[in-house]
Amino acid sequence: MAACGIANEMAPSYFPVIVAHPPSPSVEVVISTYDNPASLNLCLEGLRGQVWTDFTLCVADDGSGEATQAVVDQHRAAGGLPRLRHVWQPHRGFGKNAILNLAIASSTADYLIFIDGDCVAAPGFVARHLELRRPGRFLTGGVVRLGAAATAAVTPERIRDRSVFSHAWLGARDCQRTFGDRLKAGLLPSSLAGILEVLSMVKRTWNGGNASGWRADLLAVNGFDETMGYGAEDVELGVRLNHHGARGRHLRYSAPLLHLHHARNYLDPLVFAENQRRVRELRRTSTAWAVHGIRKGGA
Repeated sequence: MAACGIANEMAPSYFPVIVAHPPSPSVEVVISTYDNPASLNLCLEGLRGQVWTDFTLCVADDGSGEATQAVVDQHRAAGGLPRLRHVWQPHRGFGKNAILNLAIASSTADYLIFIDGDCVAAPGFVARHLELRRPGRFLTGGVVRLGAAATAAVTPERIRDRSVFSHAWLGARDCQRTFGDRLKAGLLPSSLAGILEVLSMVKRTWNGGNASGWRADLLAVNGFDETMGYGAEDVELGVRLNHHGARGRHLRYSAPLLHLHHARNYLDPLVFAENQRRVRELRRTSTAWAVHGIRKGGA
């Protein structure tokens, strides 16, 4: 694939969008972020504490400023993380799909795990994704949503000592109101959770905040559709992966991920409704290729 470039205004000084680098481990965790450095710091802290560490990291940044750059630099300097790269594009409205495409195109890993920068992964998160990966499969999970008070109580220290992932901590902060909430927090042994995941009737759509797949499959469908605004834009990718022949498998109950509270003032109901319409229409076709994806134009 030919190298692709973008405008470099305000980019970090070392910013190479596509740069040849030494062969990396076969797994890369891609973190999408925009202008939320406090949450990104906690997200990186969670990835620092993974029990499986043979992966690289990519911060896919939709135009954040110097505060986000400082968080990336801080974690680089602290050591203890796998190789951390930072891809950036100017912010021109919601551009998550475009920056994720850039991350996919510039990665050298065989397998990519996606997490939003406002989420904190439990220690076994990466290991569980790798345990369940198979040819012709993508994985899709869920999140445990924290309220404002619980989010304010999440600190790097509590991530390091793992207390924020405990049922006692979550329960005391009203984060486990339903049995489903408890399941998503990893209540069950992975063997039993795996049975429930297979039996679950929930659609196996791509959940961009907790998902993984083979880079070859993502390239085969041309990545994300960059014309999609916020809302179901990740579901659309999953439908095209289905059409390509890759089937989803849940890890809803065995790869816990805490979602930090934040306002959603960027949600446009009209855009969301249009995205849902497009997904319904897509399901009635066999289309796998995104015309407005990594490579622009026809397949």
